[in-house]
Amino acid sequence: MHSLPLFHRIAGTRVVVTGDEPMAGAKRRLVERAGGIPCPEEEADKVRIAFVAIDDDDEAEATASRLRAKGLLVNVADRPDLCDFTTPSMLDRDPVIIAIATGGASAGLAKHLRLRIEQLLPHTLGLLAARLAGSRDAIRQRWTNSDMRRFALDNALVQGGPLDPLDPGSAQRVAGWVRGDSNLPHETVHTFRLRSIDPEELTLRQARLLGTCDNLLHDPAIPPAILDRARADAVRHVLPAAPPEEGLTVILRLDQEEDPATSTTSAK
Repeated sequence: MHSLPLFHRIAGTRVVVTGDEPMAGAKRRLVERAGGIPCPEEEADKVRIAFVAIDDDDEAEATASRLRAKGLLVNVADRPDLCDFTTPSMLDRDPVIIAIATGGASAGLAKHLRLRIEQLLPHTLGLLAARLAGSRDAIRQRWTNSDMRRFALDNALVQGGPLDPLDPGSAQRVAGWVRGDSNLPHETVHTFRLRSIDPEELTLRQARLLGTCDNLLHDPAIPPAILDRARADAVRHVLPAAPPEEGLTVILRLDQEEDPATSTTSAK
């Protein structure tokens, strides 16, 4: 690895942010989102990290050297060669944070990787994490051995399990899972009627489920541009095939009431 990935807690602490707008403003907002307090270079005493956002290369390098001499770890915008640390592209599903870094090779690449991953993750992922955290004591009481807890969690969080992280309904099932409720309700078959053959018209939910399904059943008129959004190893069947009994299944039907060549709306 080119870097050691770390999540640094800065809530309530000062962080130097200095430089030109709008770059410096973006860094200040980042610091504030994490609970930090942006401050100027003049207040660098007892501060641990700094962001330098200066267009002029010589001035940026001089500023970084001054701050580094005071013992600060420094990030210099658009100058990975001058950075002690870099800031990744972040996907925030508080308290879940996913960070994607390229070591400064391409911020654009990191951003677009984040956007693709974001389509797969339901907005309820953070709630699932919070409810698992809130159930920690109950989980320990039910599974007293650490190996038992790990086994139980692995089986619950696995794809298609009652707490599948990519299932938007998983957060609602945490309490029942801890109690040991059997036959927890969760959808294993999802049916969508598409009113467009444009893959860009897929909803985020449709794209996410296509990207994670085990089985794909589809009308023969649905083009490869949409079918290719499914997992490469998903088992495909042309309708009217029956859904398999196991695994997550997505059924795609083309709405025959619309002209697929001209319609631009996706429906459930």
